[in-house]
Amino acid sequence: MRVRGATIALLSGMDRRAFVISIPPVLAAVACRRVDRAQNGAPAMSTHPSAVGGGPATPVTDARRARLIDDLVLDGTLKTPRVIAAMRAVPRHAFLPDTLASEAYADRALPIGHGQTISQPTVVAMMTEALELAPEHRVLEIGTGSGYQAAILSLLCREVFTIEIVAPLAEEASERLERLGYRNVRVRAGDGYGGWPDRAPFDRVVMTAAPPQIPQKLLDQLADPGVLVGPVGDPGWIQALVRVRKLAGKYREERLTSVRFVPMVPGP
Repeated sequence: MRVRGATIALLSGMDRRAFVISIPPVLAAVACRRVDRAQNGAPAMSTHPSAVGGGPATPVTDARRARLIDDLVLDGTLKTPRVIAAMRAVPRHAFLPDTLASEAYADRALPIGHGQTISQPTVVAMMTEALELAPEHRVLEIGTGSGYQAAILSLLCREVFTIEIVAPLAEEASERLERLGYRNVRVRAGDGYGGWPDRAPFDRVVMTAAPPQIPQKLLDQLADPGVLVGPVGDPGWIQALVRVRKLAGKYREERLTSVRFVPMVPGP
């Protein structure tokens, strides 16, 4: 369901990734604006095997994916040609259990096992757009899940380093990304609060769960200049999806919209 107004993300008690049921205020002004399809052709992206994608694609899955991305373009969620092309290229059904393949291109969060979900495509699109990625960037992702977001990021930047606190999910995502040909993604099981210091600095950092405050270690591992995007706020309350720009040692934070994610869980 889409309505105009603030973005609200809903989660079940065990979900760790949010899904949106409305267009955020920052996009409402352009919602439902038709975009010239000629501007949405496949632009230059990172050229490696992952651009081909993987999984048992069929004309039906291809058509459903195209329709989903078209909808996100028409409502203004997707705007950048490189991001549009990346989301067209990645087969979301390949990151879901076979039993959910028929629902892969619905605009909603879906379960991936271990009490977790794959994010709603609207959320993935919003956060990817906000990162303002360039082909030479190195990205740190906190919260791998099934690997779907990491696969999209991999088409837009040089390297992706992604951390997942649920060890079985990290292992499954690593195997899946390798099998599908996403060679520039590194997956690690661990505590996202600590980041990945031995591979820092990162041009971009993206979080998929909400800490009460942005962890200082993630800010320290952000390159200068650099951008961090993620939800921040107390559990059980509406949180802010924020973008932090680091420049000349100073941080400038902007609120993009309202969301609701479960907390970022620290390791033992």
